[in-house]
Amino acid sequence: MATARDIRIGIDTGGTFTDVVAFDESSGELVTTKTPSTPSNPADGFLAGIDKVLGLLGAGGETIDAVSHGTTVATNQLLEGKVDRLGFLTNTGYESMLEIARQSVPDGYGNSYFWVKPDRIVPRELVKGVEGRMDVDGQEVRPLDEAGAREAVRWFRDQGIDTLGVCFLHAYANPAHEDRVLEIIREEHPAATVSLSSAVLREYREYERAMTTLVDAAVKPRLSAYVTNIKTRLSAYDDREIPFYVMKSNGGVLSADEVVHQPITTVLSGPAAGALGAAMIAQVAGFDKVLTSDGGGTSTDVSVVIDGEPTLTTEGSVGAFPSKIPMIDVVTVGAGGGSVAWLSPEGTLKVGPHSAGADPGPLCYAKGGTEVTITDAHVFLGRIPPHLLGGEIPLDTEAAAKGIEALAGELGLTPEACATGVLEISAWNQANALRQVTVKRGLDVRDFTLTTFGGSGSLLLCRLVDVLGLRAVLVPPNPGNVSAFGLLTVDVKNDYVQTHVALQEALDPADVGQTLDALTVKAAGALSTEGFVEAEHQFVRTADLRYFGQAFEVRVAVPDGPVDAAVLAEVADRFHAEHRALYGYDFSADASQQVEWVNLRVSGIGPIQRPEIARHELGDGTLPPERSRRGVCFDAADGYVDTPVLWRPELAPGSVVHGPAIIEEFGSTVPLHPGFTARVDEYLNIIVTRETDQ
Repeated sequence: MATARDIRIGIDTGGTFTDVVAFDESSGELVTTKTPSTPSNPADGFLAGIDKVLGLLGAGGETIDAVSHGTTVATNQLLEGKVDRLGFLTNTGYESMLEIARQSVPDGYGNSYFWVKPDRIVPRELVKGVEGRMDVDGQEVRPLDEAGAREAVRWFRDQGIDTLGVCFLHAYANPAHEDRVLEIIREEHPAATVSLSSAVLREYREYERAMTTLVDAAVKPRLSAYVTNIKTRLSAYDDREIPFYVMKSNGGVLSADEVVHQPITTVLSGPAAGALGAAMIAQVAGFDKVLTSDGGGTSTDVSVVIDGEPTLTTEGSVGAFPSKIPMIDVVTVGAGGGSVAWLSPEGTLKVGPHSAGADPGPLCYAKGGTEVTITDAHVFLGRIPPHLLGGEIPLDTEAAAKGIEALAGELGLTPEACATGVLEISAWNQANALRQVTVKRGLDVRDFTLTTFGGSGSLLLCRLVDVLGLRAVLVPPNPGNVSAFGLLTVDVKNDYVQTHVALQEALDPADVGQTLDALTVKAAGALSTEGFVEAEHQFVRTADLRYFGQAFEVRVAVPDGPVDAAVLAEVADRFHAEHRALYGYDFSADASQQVEWVNLRVSGIGPIQRPEIARHELGDGTLPPERSRRGVCFDAADGYVDTPVLWRPELAPGSVVHGPAIIEEFGSTVPLHPGFTARVDEYLNIIVTRETDQ
């Protein structure tokens, strides 16, 4: 048994399975496994995963150096609409801010002539206005009505509302009024959970700042209880406090002690970890422009990675709730294994976004499901085996066939045409999501290699190559555990922002430098709290710029060092270039189009040791014996084709497989269509290309 405390564990909790990866820093050994998730108490599945992976390593709790966790607690709470009663304090006269919201209407009304705004996160009757006002520069226009604030807080207390959000106008410029209200809340309602906009998001745009603050407040009680529960139970593994980190949406981790103060930063915890893990794997394999596709049971998450770094956005949302926190730019589409095939009122076939989930799940799960899903179509066509996890979970192929036949009868199609149609629609749904993160952002999707992972992520890769014109698809080893692996590649990271609106020619370099320095001091303090010595601190400075009159900004890098006129000019040049790359034009040659600075940002980074991906010598390409053969339908017109089935762990580096073939492993399957080739590289990745592209 190892005695050194050098095992780092990454745990990603999904709806069906909890994925676990352990990395022994002393030996370089990497172990992966899965355990069933426990939705009623996710902490149970979390601890079961630790027990299982320690057993595989033959190690005890005293060897654990740190645990990093990707959680869906906050995400699921928001997606399921399980938001407890919230109270909202804002300026007098702005009580209807949430009702007014923004004028945009989703999807052009969809298939309806009418659209009704969804319920607000805080109903109007639970919003209280307080007199007082700061101006845009943070100067007090009217003093805070402390008596009015105290009366409002008492009212919330008497109504039993224990979670409050506070957002005053221009608090990003001067938080004094919000800070005083917090003191009043502590005096009058000490049991309340509180989020201040000046602490959550020091950025202008009142509606988005208010919503981000209220989402933070909404998830704070549940996430705090969950994280505290896990932290307490981790103490049973050793007589010391095991470092426990939680994945953030921005691509970094934060200690459990700190993340409970900023829970909104975890709303895309799991997808962010997957994008980072895939980014590292693809970069090591030699690919610098990568699309990631994480296929699960409910949805598929896609993102863009350039030069090993996923792209970031502050224009994200979770369900109906906008959140302007920095997050990896992930687009989610309802095209997971459990996505349901259904008929529209017009009689056309649709797939998703509704999902059968894990319970009752697809028809083939034999757990009471009544609707045809993507997984049922794969089973019917023979593209996946009649079991999951290497045989641990048998599938009811007869139930899947009956469901497909019934749906085909309603459509007037053959069962094979119906099943392939379900998968074709799913493939196009995924392709449209991939176009959304590329074409709509000024990128040519054909320049990218797709990296697929997750349990269902690789099932439609051949069709995606054709639809999108992709160069190649990379499937990592153990694709079902890439998100958990990503948790071991993540640095500690915290973001700080300060609105600083000014035209380029009116900017004072000294003011910009002072603001960036102040944000850097905050970031350094947070890193020190996390245990990083000053020599380890790293900082990334950026700014949000736009052309005067535009509504949204473009983020560009700000060089390190002192800020002078030359630095400001360099940032403006970078903005012109980035604007041209995103939108196809810029106004660098038009003196009448002024550049406006909006926000200044600093990210503080505490680096960690990443696991190394082992490189192997390429062999002669000899294939192992076939595990079996079965009939597989790749095209309804061709029917079922007798197809070899290979076991991926038996494929050596340098092995080349020509389609048609099925490549299976413990947690994933690659259906290799006719006309495609799969090659195993020196890092045990499968690289899939069209034979004509080689």
